[in-house]
Amino acid sequence: MLRTIFTIGALAVLGLFLLSFVFGILKGLIGLALFLLGLAIRIAIVGLIVYLVIRIVSPETARRLRERWSGPTA
Repeated sequence: MLRTIFTIGALAVLGLFLLSFVFGILKGLIGLALFLLGLAIRIAIVGLIVYLVIRIVSPETARRLRERWSGPTA
């Protein structure tokens, strides 16, 4: 009976250690994913601003860029 109690206690401690380890890794991965998402949003905003400036300054160049990325318009 004493051995069973110690076994259950050891498994509980091992489980807590493994849970903290797994969630520690997940926390880092979630942080990395959020960082990359923020970086992608910033790059998209800068690209949009550059495209809008090109569209205002040189509409023909904007049309060629649009055709290159999305195909010719009908």
